[in-house]
Amino acid sequence: MRLVQIMIPVGKREAVIDALDQKGVDYVITDETSTREYDAVAMFPLPTAAVEPVLERLREAGIDERTYTVITAAETVVSRDFDTLEEQYTEEAERGEDRISTQELQTKAVDLVSGIETYVLMTVLSAVIATAGLLLDSPATVVGSMVIAPLIGPAMSAAVGTVVDDDDLFRRGIRLQVLGVALAVGSAAVFAAALRALNLVPPGVDPLALAEVSERLAPNVLALAVALGAGVAGIVSLMTGVSAALVGVMIAVALIPPAAAVGIGIAFGIPRLALGAGVLVMVNVLSINLAALVMLWYEGYRPQRWFREDEARAALLKRAAALVVAIAILSMFLGGVTYDTYVETTTEAEIRSAVGDELAAIDGELELLELQVERSGTVPPLSTDRVIITVGGPPGTAVDGLAAALDTRIEATVGHGVAVEVRFVTVERA
Repeated sequence: MRLVQIMIPVGKREAVIDALDQKGVDYVITDETSTREYDAVAMFPLPTAAVEPVLERLREAGIDERTYTVITAAETVVSRDFDTLEEQYTEEAERGEDRISTQELQTKAVDLVSGIETYVLMTVLSAVIATAGLLLDSPATVVGSMVIAPLIGPAMSAAVGTVVDDDDLFRRGIRLQVLGVALAVGSAAVFAAALRALNLVPPGVDPLALAEVSERLAPNVLALAVALGAGVAGIVSLMTGVSAALVGVMIAVALIPPAAAVGIGIAFGIPRLALGAGVLVMVNVLSINLAALVMLWYEGYRPQRWFREDEARAALLKRAAALVVAIAILSMFLGGVTYDTYVETTTEAEIRSAVGDELAAIDGELELLELQVERSGTVPPLSTDRVIITVGGPPGTAVDGLAAALDTRIEATVGHGVAVEVRFVTVERA
């Protein structure tokens, strides 16, 4: 429920009363004596779903966005007339149309964007904690970094600014998103470099061997689903009052860990990590913004002044098209990674099968204990260039020529030259 208070301009009292009576609103009007510009003050409670249509009717009566209006949350309203009004809008609320008004949406979007100092501090802290969590290979620490990340505000502000034709809000959202990503990557790189220089990370540690880091190395097309879902969830939370803090964690999932992984890739000199995680960050940022834009327009949000609707639609189409093109280009990388993952899995399975068949043909007592397939390259598709095979057999087993036989079999399977290393382990069973 909402309590609406409106200052009625001189000469508009009767028009406002007629508009409220037509909508069946239970109202109170008092005289205003503090200024000649306003004649009276109207106060009336409304169901959330009724705010937008009632304000639209009042705009037709001459109450525009320049008129002093206050909308606040109301806990309880005891009134038969209000009960009737609430029943009238219950069906719309059940259909999911209990969204807040455009005015409230703008206010919430502005409120989500914290002060610049707080935003910078919390972004840097979340990136540093995420970097520590990635290098510790600690999922709990990484999750903790997401909780304090203040990234939901800028993304939602840019989308709301586009849809309601508020250029200042849009530009502020874009600036803070760019600043946030740059801060996250930069602080993660500086922190990781400091850890490495001070030997707080074990010498020779390979970040790619850490599960939390390797997850961000080669993102696939499923990352799009995560980012689009985060964007939709962010807007739904803004429209319906669901906890923005909880949804903010979802958006941070898509941005903070990958940004920290980019910083680690820069600090440790691993170009493919910086590239892979960097593409993931960009795809996620763009997808969150696109999903938020489309969802807002689909839900029917428009500028408060009808003659600006065409301008807002044109801006939305241009920005949405730019986002789609950018996502499509970056998705080529994601698609390449997805295909490369499929090829890697298939190739390893074929090599394992070929090695097993060759061992069975050479000596039935030989068994494959371990198989490692090493691949090289910076961008997909990666090339299989080395295979390490660990073979077990009983004492005294002749293994002369085993490496050559396996090399021939594997090269025939892969289709190109591959370095094959065979390790033999004596296996005794009691």
